[in-house]
Amino acid sequence: MNTSAPAADASADEAVALHRAHLSRGRSQLAAMFGSLVEQSASGSLVTTTDGREFLNCGGYGVFFTGAGHPRIVAAVQEQAARQALSTRLFLDPAVGLAARALTSVAPAGLDRVHFAGSGTEATETAIKLARAHGKRRLISMENGYHGKTVGALSLTAKSFYQDPFRPLLPLVEHVPFGDTAALAAVLGTGDGEACVVLEPVQSEAGVIVPPPGYLKEVAALCREHGAFLVVDEVMTGLGRLGAWWGCDLAEVRPDVLLIGKALSGGVVPVSAALATPEAFAPFDADPFLHTSTYSGAPIAMAAARATVEVIRDEGLVGRAAATGARLLEALRALAADRAPHLVREVRGAGLLIGIELVDASQAGELLLELVDRHVVVNHSLNAHPVVRLTPPAVITPDEEARLLEAVDGALSAMAKRF
Repeated sequence: MNTSAPAADASADEAVALHRAHLSRGRSQLAAMFGSLVEQSASGSLVTTTDGREFLNCGGYGVFFTGAGHPRIVAAVQEQAARQALSTRLFLDPAVGLAARALTSVAPAGLDRVHFAGSGTEATETAIKLARAHGKRRLISMENGYHGKTVGALSLTAKSFYQDPFRPLLPLVEHVPFGDTAALAAVLGTGDGEACVVLEPVQSEAGVIVPPPGYLKEVAALCREHGAFLVVDEVMTGLGRLGAWWGCDLAEVRPDVLLIGKALSGGVVPVSAALATPEAFAPFDADPFLHTSTYSGAPIAMAAARATVEVIRDEGLVGRAAATGARLLEALRALAADRAPHLVREVRGAGLLIGIELVDASQAGELLLELVDRHVVVNHSLNAHPVVRLTPPAVITPDEEARLLEAVDGALSAMAKRF
């Protein structure tokens, strides 16, 4: 047994060695492709590595909508941690009620009940269990959709690469093409009122796929017609990412359950939620022990969630996301058309969720590397490897916008010369 006290911070070399020794070696190999950089600190739109380099963070898989380390969110978490970080789970905790009130105050009308969890995939599991408690045993999700990787959520995540090592998954799961209401109607028409439909307003991990206008509203109408339970996964798209509080708002849809995560953490403490109508939530009302978790509604997470909602509202970040996203989308499309029209198939997006689709996955990897060389962090899309995804924070400044566009300009220009 090693009884020596751990160092407060690992050096860059030590951090790399620790990952190789105790964590995923594959993750270490991936990090090596990007120079084995080690993060040291982050603030706002910027992240700093141990060698003193500063990167513009347009990645983080959508978590940093309010930026990293927002002072109001950090202060709320610190104050709560000093007072009571976790609760007994026997007595009532005021922090969870205040967070629920804040979240439901900005949610689509009628979604008044909340179950808090720690991750998006846990929120998905909550929705699956609510659906089953209502007798909705058939699960229908969209091809290339992404809903998490726990076994239930993975059954909905329609990608065999992630599913195959863990089969058998949940039974009675079907996948239909995203954006195709005729295909959904055909599947619902074969059922007996036992279906639960789960989908995203915009498919993020599929490569930022924006559906045809009116699609989500038509899906909701089909669900009503066939007595199906409707779950809208806004783990990535919610809380302003699309330039509206919710993709449901843009579509004028109220689902039975709405899933929230990513930005709800404020980039400080992991937290997610499933919001439901009173009717959908009724099984959990009837038995408070039917679906529980030790860390559900943890006071420090609730402080983060409540402060995050307040920051987004008070600082007008939803409107800023809409305006900034529109500018960036137009500018990125112009750069792609001018610098590398033979390499970029399409630039698409909504709000601050933007995808750049390259002609193949290898060139998407090259673009990632070129942007890192220019001190910009972005992400690839897990279900669409040719697509590089940008999720800038809504607090990004005009100077940082210019820095991002300059980096993309340089990266595409360099790639155009090589390919």
